[in-house]
Amino acid sequence: MPAPQCSSCHAARAALRRPRSGQALCGPCFCTAFEAEVLHTVLAGRLLPPGAVVAVGASGGKDSTVLAHVLRELAPRLGVSLRLVAVDEGIGGYRDAALAAVRRQAARWDLPLTVVAYADLFGGWTMDAVARSTAGTGRSRACCTFCGVLRRRALEEGARLVGATHIVTGHNADDMAETVLMNFLRGDAGRLARGGGLGSRGEGGALPRCRPLQLASQKEVVLYAHFRRLDYFSEECVYAPEAFRGHARDLLKLLEAARPSAALDLVHSAERLALAPAARPPPPGACSRCGALASRALCQVCALLDGLQRGRPRLAIGKGRGGRDEEGPPGPPPPPPSDLRSGPGPAAGECGAACKERCE
Repeated sequence: MPAPQCSSCHAARAALRRPRSGQALCGPCFCTAFEAEVLHTVLAGRLLPPGAVVAVGASGGKDSTVLAHVLRELAPRLGVSLRLVAVDEGIGGYRDAALAAVRRQAARWDLPLTVVAYADLFGGWTMDAVARSTAGTGRSRACCTFCGVLRRRALEEGARLVGATHIVTGHNADDMAETVLMNFLRGDAGRLARGGGLGSRGEGGALPRCRPLQLASQKEVVLYAHFRRLDYFSEECVYAPEAFRGHARDLLKLLEAARPSAALDLVHSAERLALAPAARPPPPGACSRCGALASRALCQVCALLDGLQRGRPRLAIGKGRGGRDEEGPPGPPPPPPSDLRSGPGPAAGECGAACKERCE
């Protein structure tokens, strides 16, 4: 059976049916519609004001690649300038190839690129070193939790380094729906309360963040990359297979098979959630060590590094028996990386296990 005509231009043959609407579109019309929807998301949400210097979290993967390409197309209409910021987590056999893809993108699109490394920011710690340190402690499956906390801070530092006023990441609707499911399954009311909306305003001196692709499905992100012939890195992180997110992803696929709008429904549900006054977390304060926004004495980054330095990485994240934070007696501070001298950062636990593997 021949493909139907494109329902937009009525000239070319349709190349796809949009997963949710069923609209038949040719490749160029689909890309135009996709870009228009991202533009509407940014403008309606007032995410990026004219004159903003925008740090794009660039991992080399499909999401950040599509985000950078779309924002580059929209930048003249939005009145913003773009900077690519990539993070080198120190994952052997994985990150080097991904960074090579980012460098090709930066050269092709003539966008400035800055790379910040865990080893430089966090006293020599890389993700491979963290993985070795957590082996046999019961935390080896939590590498994505450690990486999420560190990556969020590293992206903030990279954005400040390039003079950015805003940070954007490539999380799509499927990513956010998985996060909502994970937080429900863990009973994490605090993260559920923070997970709504299209980003954060930037409390406590942190830079505002937003997710322009949050209402776009993963399938459409892949289709856009295909029709625009974008070059991106597609291998999975070596630590991702053991992450809890994989179970949430499998559950979401089952839900979408029965209800195609399941991912967006979950995203919109999170936006409408409201906690009872008794369940609301207390207002955050400042980390006693680095000054970053924190809900406890130490922010997640300092607590994590402190636990790693003492050889007790379990103390850095999670809760002990009875729901008490696993703090333990204070130990000597870790070496003072440049990150911890530079001022406020993200709230404790804003990323953590809720982060996707790349945590863009």
